[in-house]
Amino acid sequence: MSWKTFGCALLGGAAVVLGAGEARAEVFGGVEFPQGAISFADVVVSYLPGLEGADPTAPHQGAGNALGAPNYNGVNSCASQAACSFVSLGVGGALVLRFTDNLLTGSDSDADDLWIFEVGPDVEDTTVDVSVDGITWLSVGLVTGNTRGIDIDAFGFGSSSAFSFVRLIDVANEGGQSGGTVGADIDAVGAISTRPQTAVPEPATWAMMIAGFGLAGGALRRRRVALRAA
Repeated sequence: MSWKTFGCALLGGAAVVLGAGEARAEVFGGVEFPQGAISFADVVVSYLPGLEGADPTAPHQGAGNALGAPNYNGVNSCASQAACSFVSLGVGGALVLRFTDNLLTGSDSDADDLWIFEVGPDVEDTTVDVSVDGITWLSVGLVTGNTRGIDIDAFGFGSSSAFSFVRLIDVANEGGQSGGTVGADIDAVGAISTRPQTAVPEPATWAMMIAGFGLAGGALRRRRVALRAA
């Protein structure tokens, strides 16, 4: 019997889900995300701006500006990274993001599953790859500038598929080749088709829980013996 099965048996067969919460559908940028705010990428894994001379200026290299829900404010030239609502990739630059509280899935339909919020005045293409582990990458095509969706089912990934990582790479010959915001400008990356990640206690945690149940049971037995003696 596995730790997970054993733990569920101790708890009367009920699965333990930690921190999943109750999601509520929300609309961002005119797109409905059934899981609401958890739908968006949470962590920057890596950011490689374009080569020197084809890279954005420092205020536009705040990779963390691509995290969370879209918040583009219409300002395209920023004085600082904190004042920016997006990150520029630079010519041929790459950005890898990770979902930590949810997983990107397919929908078993031709509906869009992944949405890239690319902003700014220029239309710049970006190739998109997904990954389970951040090591092996699978292409799901490209977005052709501005906010665009991708149907990952069209690439063979249905609702049973689950990805934690998304990689965006600026298509080098699209749009301007120099300037402060050169390359695709990314405001947010959201999974329309998604499910929350669930956490199962590690074996050490289960051991502590089991020990706790044993202590509680022992205390109850001692109390019963004491009551009988009285």
